[in-house]
Amino acid sequence: MNQRIKIPVSAYLSSSRISALKRGPPSLISLCLGVVGRHLEEIIPCLADISDIFPADIKMSIAAIAKRRKLLDDDLVVSLADTSWEILDVSGSDVSDSGLAKVSEMCKSLRAVDISRCNKITSMGVSELVQNCRSLETLRCGGCPSSESTARRSLSLFKPDLSNVEGDTWEELDVTEIGHGGHSLRWLVWPRIDKDSLEMLSMECPRIVVNPKPSFLTYSLHEVPREASPDVALDEPFVKDIDPKTWVVRGVVKIPTTSSLSLTSSSSELSIAEKFRLAFAERDARLAPKRAKNARQQQRRAERDWMMSSDEAKAMAFASKATRCLRKK
Repeated sequence: MNQRIKIPVSAYLSSSRISALKRGPPSLISLCLGVVGRHLEEIIPCLADISDIFPADIKMSIAAIAKRRKLLDDDLVVSLADTSWEILDVSGSDVSDSGLAKVSEMCKSLRAVDISRCNKITSMGVSELVQNCRSLETLRCGGCPSSESTARRSLSLFKPDLSNVEGDTWEELDVTEIGHGGHSLRWLVWPRIDKDSLEMLSMECPRIVVNPKPSFLTYSLHEVPREASPDVALDEPFVKDIDPKTWVVRGVVKIPTTSSLSLTSSSSELSIAEKFRLAFAERDARLAPKRAKNARQQQRRAERDWMMSSDEAKAMAFASKATRCLRKK
């Protein structure tokens, strides 16, 4: 009579999507990021000068929008990189080995990185990544011929090196002595991995799980992290409330005519980048008197502390007071 009801995994996983559909209206921050994203080309030239005032999550959101708009490159990702970042998604971008190396030097706490479909990243960039980020657990790669080749050439970075190991017993070995820096890697997302590479990893790197299969048990126990699921973009949580129209790439580019150029030059409308610059300059000018006042207060406080603590200062004060008294007489 009692029949066991089988719940498909897809139904269980879709519960998170259903809850996402019940979200309320977007926040003011999401709306502002949407405006910034639509005018990102105008802001990029001065982004390096103003990005320091942005919180880490806002920098990540801007990088995610730039990636979706096909604008993410070395200069942009380096200008946005924050030391507190734990994930990095540069998939399908123009980021190269140089940009990946610089970001990995700045963001040493990276736990998950997606370099899939990156034509300009080679095994040299992956080597810098695993050397600088010793907490890296999840790596996504492949997706295009160049990235597939990079993934195959990078496998040796995750294998233990036992040729130059000194020690009498295995217990005396340190994990850093038998690895190339990628000893912390546990999850490798490589959808089109070839058979030879898969066999090599299973034999020589059994700790690395390749293309983990989601199941009801693993998701309920949180054994497989969200970063290891290829169905969800790594930076998706940072743009989930932003209108997708923000990163729609316009296929038609209008060629400006002479009349439109003269109309634009005569228009008093400022660009978004110029508005940002003017707003920053206005804020700096507004706070300048307050900074000067604080500096004067600190100087007077330091002089007062010196007068109270220094015997020489006290002697000079008493001498000055005595001189004034003698002059009055």
